Amino acid sequence: MFELVLRVPEDGVELVSDALESLDALSVSVEDADAQTPDEQAMFGEPGMPAPKAGWARSTVVALFATQALADEAARLLALQDFFDGSEVVGIKPVPEQDWVRLTQSQFDPVEITPSFWIVPTWHEPPAAAERFLRLDPGLAFGTGTHPTTRMCLRWIASHPLAGQRVLDYGCGSGILAMAAQLHGAGETDAVDIDPAAVSSTTINSAANHVTLNAGLPDLASGQYQTVLANILATPLKVLAPLLCSHLAPGASLVLAGILSRQADELTAAYAPHVSLAVADEQEGWVLMTATAPRA
Repeated sequence: MFELVLRVPEDGVELVSDALESLDALSVSVEDADAQTPDEQAMFGEPGMPAPKAGWARSTVVALFATQALADEAARLLALQDFFDGSEVVGIKPVPEQDWVRLTQSQFDPVEITPSFWIVPTWHEPPAAAERFLRLDPGLAFGTGTHPTTRMCLRWIASHPLAGQRVLDYGCGSGILAMAAQLHGAGETDAVDIDPAAVSSTTINSAANHVTLNAGLPDLASGQYQTVLANILATPLKVLAPLLCSHLAPGASLVLAGILSRQADELTAAYAPHVSLAVADEQEGWVLMTATAPRA
């Protein structure tokens, strides 16, 4: 395989990227051409929201091609286009052959939630200390145990008695929270998501882990639960406040994640008519918020 490396101004990145895809590029990546220099431009946005700017002043665009002939032809054709004005071809270079599957797998090690509870990819053996573990590989849906929001939820599950409880995982992603609840003794567990791919992922993952739960779209959730878990993002969590709280049995636990530290007050206010939220855990700028429903 061969890489075609281009330098492209901000207003040309989208057109050049689209053209590379039409010229049979296997992949196209874009990064700041001024990275690691005084001219580097950091662009940050809240997860799930657009970044403050669409792109960098100068970008390095790298396209991967199956052969050098395809990379050469793409460079030649791009140079003839009006929209390529201001851009330049930096070079074409071979990409060393690698075992890409093994390389990708090497980036995902077992994740320690507690000393006795681990998330273990299928290509690893469980650590000797793992009294409980879930087999979970990176895939279509959010939730492999590596993100701080997921890890905080899993820590909460591992440290609270769930024996026999009816549990709702709202926005289940990979199903990791619902499976963890089952692993820690929960009774009937419903895992729901608006994304059919997430529901499918949860079904596959629960079968692979020999966990019995109910997975489906949000209308699957019904009645009241002793524990309600929702690891989404702050904005949808605020909108969902009445719905999630309607599923709380008297004295039930509500566990919310996907919340930045600076958003904690917003969530507290949104849920105040129903329950009193408080920060229960914090990691890398994210918080876990919990509440106990009023008892009858």
